[in-house]
Amino acid sequence: MFNLSAMWRIRMYSLAIAFFVCIFSLLFVQQVSAQHRLKATINSNWHFYKGDNPPENHSIWQKISLPHTYNTIDVNDDDPGYYRGNAWYSKKIFVPASWKDKDVYLHFEGASQVATVYINGKQVAEHIGGYSAFNCKINSYISFADTLTAFQVLIKVNNSHNENIPPLSADFTFYGGIYRDVFIEAINPIHFNADNYASNGIFITTPSVSAASANIRIKGAVSNNTLYKRKLIVANTLSDASGKIIQQSSDPIEVIENNNTDFAIELKPIRNPHLWSPEDPYLYKLSSVIKDAGTNEVLDEVVHPIGFRWFSFTADKGFYLNGKSYKLWGASRHQDNPNIGNALSDALHIKDIKLLKEMGANFIRIAHYPQDPAVLEACDRLGLLAAIETPIVNAITETDAFTQNCLNMQVEMIRQHFNHPSIILWAYMNEILLRMRYNDDKPRQEIYLKNVVKLARSLDSITIAEDATRYTMSSFHGDINLYSRTGLAAIPQVIGWNQYSGWYSPDIKQFAANMDRHRSLHPTKPVIVSEYGADGDPRVRGFLPERFDKTLEYETFFHKEYVKAIQARPFISGAALWNLADFNAEVRAESMPHINNKGLLTIDRKPKDVYYFYQSQLLKDPFVKIGSANWRLRSGIENTKGARVCTQTVQVFTNQSKVSLVINGKPLDEQHVTDGIAEFKVPFVDGHNLIEAIIEANGKISKDETEVNFLLQPFDLKDSILSFKEINISLGDKRYVTDENMQQVWLPEKAYEKGSWGYIGGELYTMKDSRRQPYGSDKNILQTDLDPVYETQRVDIKEFKLDVPDGSYEITLHFAELLSCAIRDANIYNLDNGKFVQPEIPEPRQFNVIINKKKVIENIGNDNYLETETAYSTKVIVYVKDGEGITIQFDPIKGKPILNGLQVRKIF
Repeated sequence: MFNLSAMWRIRMYSLAIAFFVCIFSLLFVQQVSAQHRLKATINSNWHFYKGDNPPENHSIWQKISLPHTYNTIDVNDDDPGYYRGNAWYSKKIFVPASWKDKDVYLHFEGASQVATVYINGKQVAEHIGGYSAFNCKINSYISFADTLTAFQVLIKVNNSHNENIPPLSADFTFYGGIYRDVFIEAINPIHFNADNYASNGIFITTPSVSAASANIRIKGAVSNNTLYKRKLIVANTLSDASGKIIQQSSDPIEVIENNNTDFAIELKPIRNPHLWSPEDPYLYKLSSVIKDAGTNEVLDEVVHPIGFRWFSFTADKGFYLNGKSYKLWGASRHQDNPNIGNALSDALHIKDIKLLKEMGANFIRIAHYPQDPAVLEACDRLGLLAAIETPIVNAITETDAFTQNCLNMQVEMIRQHFNHPSIILWAYMNEILLRMRYNDDKPRQEIYLKNVVKLARSLDSITIAEDATRYTMSSFHGDINLYSRTGLAAIPQVIGWNQYSGWYSPDIKQFAANMDRHRSLHPTKPVIVSEYGADGDPRVRGFLPERFDKTLEYETFFHKEYVKAIQARPFISGAALWNLADFNAEVRAESMPHINNKGLLTIDRKPKDVYYFYQSQLLKDPFVKIGSANWRLRSGIENTKGARVCTQTVQVFTNQSKVSLVINGKPLDEQHVTDGIAEFKVPFVDGHNLIEAIIEANGKISKDETEVNFLLQPFDLKDSILSFKEINISLGDKRYVTDENMQQVWLPEKAYEKGSWGYIGGELYTMKDSRRQPYGSDKNILQTDLDPVYETQRVDIKEFKLDVPDGSYEITLHFAELLSCAIRDANIYNLDNGKFVQPEIPEPRQFNVIINKKKVIENIGNDNYLETETAYSTKVIVYVKDGEGITIQFDPIKGKPILNGLQVRKIF
């Protein structure tokens, strides 16, 4: 009975599917017949297999939908590296019989990084490059039936390292997969050329624009894939934003059979055009139509946005837009998000552009590769000027294949994105001499440098040949002398300098000196600061910020100093800070492994303090924001015994001259604002605290507020009113580390004081020969997400004392052996400029841990539990009596004892 019922359900389910397929096909046929060009996604219901030899039985393949990447998990785990190899995508596609007389294409917006397309087992196309779109015309691979035609599409993608395909290396993750939309498209056999590097075959320029008039030129080609010569009309209609027709043209064209015919059309000047700018991104609409000259039948149509603007870069006075001096302020942007890698929906791409616009930016550097079409569409619509570049990063390969791939990528980028009014810069090469080859063979290195220069010249020339209406740019790392000596700095029309003085190098004031040196060496070359930034781990805070401590406070300080230097130099056309949001870089270690933390936003798009700082600098409307708005869980020791408050600094960001602060309903202070920042000393009470920041502008009051849960630690641990509950201490650390998941705050260590707590003896762990790390390590500590705590350490510690009252306590000790024999490949952005990082040979380490004269851990060391760069914790229960408090002693047997973290919690 069960089997018959199950078979019946399957039968009915199949009939239902057949019914809906028939209805869909009828609707599809009607839609195609009513439209000249149909383009629809086919993202749903794919099968996926990762590996070299896909099984024929699809039942063991994974069912997925696009966009998709197969690197969402392995780029974040503790195992070095991630899968870079073959993967397969398969889907059955149905097309109606009415498409028999159409040209049918598959259009891929992006597949990384080599994609091979098969239909019904036959190879159709191969595309090289993971960041540009490509088309496949498929008519000759399918046989149309009388109703629906089914065919099987199979795509092999491969994201393996390939010396002939850029990027060769970079500080971001090379995700694999079909990670953007895939479309099926049906168009009339007479259409605008669809085989021109996956563009739509039309290229629009506005060669002459002023406040009084504007010109439009339209170039392209008509494809006639029929057996007959045809007389046609190319008609263009320009409409304003309200839909009102501004101008129309009608130009005859004769096209021969099975060929493409070029055309070039210039519309009459448009009088008093409404200009496009980031402040007023006004878009006209241009509809381009192919008609039959005899019947007036519409055969094809494409529509583009038109933005009238003119601009120039100057070497001495910076950038000009629509005749006015205009400083570019913005950010670079990577495309990944947590848990989905780079396989984003259009909505998530657009969200990033909105966040950048809400910051007050007017510029975006789309780096280091062309991104989803939704990005530039949003820039046009919302108002962001844009630079876009191909992924030639760090180094080149001296082969014809590498050169040809670079040139193809440049042409693809330009032709696919040509018609966006937001674009002002076509870029190529980022920090191309950062990973210099042949360091041990200087004569050979000079040959390599000449080949880099040769490739740069080719890229610059082909870019100008493709589009002389925009500027070319390359971005160089901070070695100004190197790029000047080799001649690379002389090639692009605009130089981008990636500057990290005060981060990767120690002196933050050197940035201003570098910019002045550029002006001295290249007085005729316009310049943009194409990168600058410092890491800010959103969990890490500090009141004495210093370089490379990863605090949000240092990140804000860094940007404040750079903004002042850029503002003071009118010859700097603008700046694209690095980066809009934190992003995945699998090769990185540091406090948040696999994440580059230089973003204004966290990787899940929560604003950091520095985002609010830029709002204070760039927004025109009255603005106020409490900087630590996301630091809602704090802790600290009360000021004095019985004070019942702990005073900590709170920053407020505003574009007004004064701001007032209210704490728990009581006015605290009014401060004058400097560089968009006011600092307040706020007395936090135990538990709930409400902070309000208030400004007055143009007679109106604006305010921001945030709630802080403060875990107040007693000054005297035996205080009978503010009783001790628990404490978390990060040894060898000067920072506060917040663990939102556990609702815990780790306090920085301090020396022991009677009645309180602290360490006795020992020293901060510092990395051997570190040129940047003030204390602690930058290694990925395995088996934990709490890397900031385990990366710091007190070495040769003698004791740790807590003068707690009598009772039962849970004590958790945290250890990690930070010294390692491993020779690590140097992430050039992360460690140094060498190929390998020399190991720190660990000394034999063994010690006992004694709590209140009782040996609780015996012979712990790096020959047993303390594995290299791996978190180890152990918990013990101690009963305190007779006012003895807690004394933890570290008894050395071999080498020096260590302690990374300590937690003490009162049970009763």
